[in-house]
Amino acid sequence: MQIVLAIIIGAAIGLAAEFALPGREARGAAVAPVLGAVIGGVAWTALTWAGLAFDNPIIWIVAIVAPAVVVLAALTLMTRARARTDAAERRRLRIG
Repeated sequence: MQIVLAIIIGAAIGLAAEFALPGREARGAAVAPVLGAVIGGVAWTALTWAGLAFDNPIIWIVAIVAPAVVVLAALTLMTRARARTDAAERRRLRIG
């Protein structure tokens, strides 16, 4: 049941990153929270399969740090890619 906490923490980190990073108009509103939840759940699952118990602080640290790092990197890359694609499309269509 502690995996639910890791998923909720990951979703909360993703939601906070969605509002903290610029370029919200270039991303879907649910991408960051869902990505954070998935990464939190995957990190928790991988560490429990590796033999760590829920009372080990390492599993909690990784369940918090992994979504933060992955979501921040993914949102930054997605925003840059969208800006590049939009600029190329504007040039191609000769608008703006």
